[in-house]
Amino acid sequence: MIPDTDKAARELLAFYLEAGVDAPVGEEPVDRFADDITPATSLEGPREPRAPTPSPVEKPRAGAPSLPIVAPPSPDVAAMAAREAVKGIASLEELRAVLDAFEGCALKGTAKQLVFADGNPQAKVMLVGEAPGRDEDIEGLPFVGRSGKLLDRMLNAIGLDRSSVYIANIIPWRPPGNRTPTPQESQICLPFIQRQIELADPDILVCLGGPSAQTLLGIRDGITKARGRWVGYDTGKREIRAMATFHPAFLLRSPLQKRFAWRDFLALKKALAD
Repeated sequence: MIPDTDKAARELLAFYLEAGVDAPVGEEPVDRFADDITPATSLEGPREPRAPTPSPVEKPRAGAPSLPIVAPPSPDVAAMAAREAVKGIASLEELRAVLDAFEGCALKGTAKQLVFADGNPQAKVMLVGEAPGRDEDIEGLPFVGRSGKLLDRMLNAIGLDRSSVYIANIIPWRPPGNRTPTPQESQICLPFIQRQIELADPDILVCLGGPSAQTLLGIRDGITKARGRWVGYDTGKREIRAMATFHPAFLLRSPLQKRFAWRDFLALKKALAD
């Protein structure tokens, strides 16, 4: 059987086009970053030197409004704006609306949506993590991915569920690629989560993970050393009991640490019974 060379050539050219190869270059490799490319390497032969052509400047269309370029605020200015924004907020619904309109955190521009909270705002227990992940960004709720399912099982083991706790994050927008939020981003969002805790007014605050404990409780020890210890947290209305424990995402990566998290949740159960 004689192969159809024309058909094979067309298919090869189609493959090259799909791969982005749309122009012939040459039979030999050429370093096009070099300053001394000889005429022999060009398919078109030697050229006369010519003066560089200046880059064209796009002129605005007639009648088109000129929009000023606004630089994002510095972290200090953004944090100050956040502190001003939460003053006078009297409800969680109002806080959510103000946070949704806040433009001081650059993470808002890369996230799909605000991830505010889940659960029961009147619950005695409030759990605060670090930041939303991919699944949370899609659904608009905290802790709904793999780590959220583990958190649900941990709560169920001590007789709790999402109707008996209130869940939020330090940062309500997903960082790109699920990266760790910067200290500046945490400080910008800190006034909002502090106000959220004050408005929810829980009896017990549980910080999930080291960044949450460091930001809210001022703990500088690593989470392995800091977990399981009761400390005081001033909500703005009163002082409540607070504790740090492992983040469920960490437990998925380090399952041997689940036994320590189980002890922390048993201590939470005991505190609720007191």
